[in-house]
Amino acid sequence: MYKAMRTLINTLHGCLRASNAVAFVLMLTVLGSCSLINEDQSDCGKQAKIDYELTLVTNITTEIETQLGGLEDQCIAEALRRHLGDIFTDYAHDVDLSFYDVQADSARLHHEQHVMDASQQSYTINLPMRDYMHLVTANVQNNVLTTLQQDEYCHKAQLGQVGRTDTITSHQTGLFTARQPMSVKEGEDQSFKVRLYMANCAAALVVDPRGHDLNRLQVYTTGFASAFNVCDSSYVFAAKPPVIKSTPVPNDCGMQGCYCTVSFPSKEQPKTRVVINTVEPFEAQPGEVSLWQYCCYYTNEDGTLTETIFDIYTPLRAGQLKILKVYIDENGIVRTNDPTVGVSVTLDWNEGGHHDVPL
Repeated sequence: MYKAMRTLINTLHGCLRASNAVAFVLMLTVLGSCSLINEDQSDCGKQAKIDYELTLVTNITTEIETQLGGLEDQCIAEALRRHLGDIFTDYAHDVDLSFYDVQADSARLHHEQHVMDASQQSYTINLPMRDYMHLVTANVQNNVLTTLQQDEYCHKAQLGQVGRTDTITSHQTGLFTARQPMSVKEGEDQSFKVRLYMANCAAALVVDPRGHDLNRLQVYTTGFASAFNVCDSSYVFAAKPPVIKSTPVPNDCGMQGCYCTVSFPSKEQPKTRVVINTVEPFEAQPGEVSLWQYCCYYTNEDGTLTETIFDIYTPLRAGQLKILKVYIDENGIVRTNDPTVGVSVTLDWNEGGHHDVPL
């Protein structure tokens, strides 16, 4: 028996020497396997079910009914609803899912992209057991003006606007984002709920031409953020904010016209000692500082330009629509009856004025 055992051992020893490289690799593979009993499984994958839901908090219905509630406004109101139908909607075409380390340089550890085409969707994702910061963006793919930038690292990820000049166009989609810390644990069947909220907003100028040709009118807005930091839900404001060319809203409403901008929000009023508690997220008292502007340029029949600037003293917030009704007087000046709006007019305006707006 002893001799037989020695023979078997010698034979095995010879085989190991003959293929020691292969045996070594196999040994490392077994030792590193997550299925090895009683070994550290901190790097093993764990399936986590994550439910995503778009949550639309908006005032669009109230604003249209309040500002365009008259019989004479019904056609333009319906045209504006159609125009903003793909903006103020709790529907996501695409979602981008990133999972970041919560330590060191907060690098991205896992990344997935999906076509969601729904208001709600669930995904089962295999993640190593550890703590994460999870960032989500939706509807970026078809919004040619915005891109997800510097998203390899959590605290640098932002939605930025693409533009070669100071004048840009409106957003084409309603942008939604979310951030959520997650802890994937061993031995638990886990599910997470992630709610996405809107990151952009809209402004609309409804114009009564009073006999003037609306083809001679161009409308811009300015004063809005240029980027959005996804990790801390904060907006980036450039020293010189972008000028946004408003889009004429297609309509068959006869005389009235409508010009619409979809953008990131404006700044808030500087903090004061007055605190107003409200359950309405879009209620705000006018302050003393102009936060954003409508810029109107009307070409008169003699070829001169009349510039009208409307200063808005209430913030335009994410998910909000702001409508301003105006009319054009006999001198080509755009006017409003809203007493909360500041107005400045420059007759015979030229590009050397205080607003560098290409026409």
